[in-house]
Amino acid sequence: MFFTLALFCLLITVYAIYSGHKSTMIALDNIYLLNNGQLMTASAHSVKENRPVEVQDHVKRFHELFFTLDPDDKAIQYNMSQAMYLADASAQQQYEYLKESGYINELIQKNVSQDIRVDSVTVQPSGSGYYAKCYAQQHIIRTSTVTTRNLISECYLRDVSRSTNNPHGFLMERWRVVQNNDLQTETRR
Repeated sequence: MFFTLALFCLLITVYAIYSGHKSTMIALDNIYLLNNGQLMTASAHSVKENRPVEVQDHVKRFHELFFTLDPDDKAIQYNMSQAMYLADASAQQQYEYLKESGYINELIQKNVSQDIRVDSVTVQPSGSGYYAKCYAQQHIIRTSTVTTRNLISECYLRDVSRSTNNPHGFLMERWRVVQNNDLQTETRR
């Protein structure tokens, strides 16, 4: 009888310690804020949990900056300077090619606009970083036509320091356009 009572007390004690420890760990993962008399909870998470989502946003942001071009030299320079914070020399080489081939000047002279809609970005862990593939549609808006192009690009990303210019802390490396072909051309009205 005494042995059963002692065992029962021991089990209750172990359960109480376990429950207290579990509650403490949950409480440590939460931050409680008081906002105008209302209690709010914020949870702490590991930075690594959201890295694939950050990779997707980083790649999407780069493509939006690099491929959104208006017939304004200063706007193009601004977008390209912002895009270059997110990628290595492979993106700079592509920009230099566009300038040297006369593509950028043609946009400005012929009042052509270009924008992009990123459909999806696939991400896979790769060695010390990530491999990403971007699927998008590019729209080239001329005075008389709108051309829709299919754009697929790929790159590798590695971690770098986060900054105002690179909030996700990634650097795209070995970026290249895999496919960029016309889907359709429509006459503007």
